[in-house]
Amino acid sequence: MADIDIPPHLIELESAAWAEQQAGALTVATADAVQAAYREHAATNPKVSRLELEMATKKAVRHPEAEQPGA
Repeated sequence: MADIDIPPHLIELESAAWAEQQAGALTVATADAVQAAYREHAATNPKVSRLELEMATKKAVRHPEAEQPGA
């Protein structure tokens, strides 16, 4: 997967959703907010697909060790 510039607000939204999911408390509102942000960003940035953006963001949030140099 190519390097994708992930906006900080997407990292924040995905982090909140991941924390809720880990606690067994993910709400529809949180999930909808994250998906809306992915769609909005993809609509304004045609060089990156929504799916690629979502996958890269989830990887950055859920597996931060993979993002560090030398990992």
